[in-house]
Amino acid sequence: MQTTTEPTRDRARPRTFSATERDFGMLEAIAHYHGISKSAMITGLIRKEFWRAFPNGTEAVPLDAGAKGTE
Repeated sequence: MQTTTEPTRDRARPRTFSATERDFGMLEAIAHYHGISKSAMITGLIRKEFWRAFPNGTEAVPLDAGAKGTE
């Protein structure tokens, strides 16, 4: 009997966060300005800051295949 194993997918899962009404309003305004969802805005900002702080990745989050790190 042959079984097929589907590749592991990196699926998005719902998360929660705390923010003041003012901060949430800022998030809504920026997301609307860029024409993306609040989730996409937060994710984009996290990725940008992560790669700024860790240009070579970390042990838990390595560089993507083909990406060039800093020396």
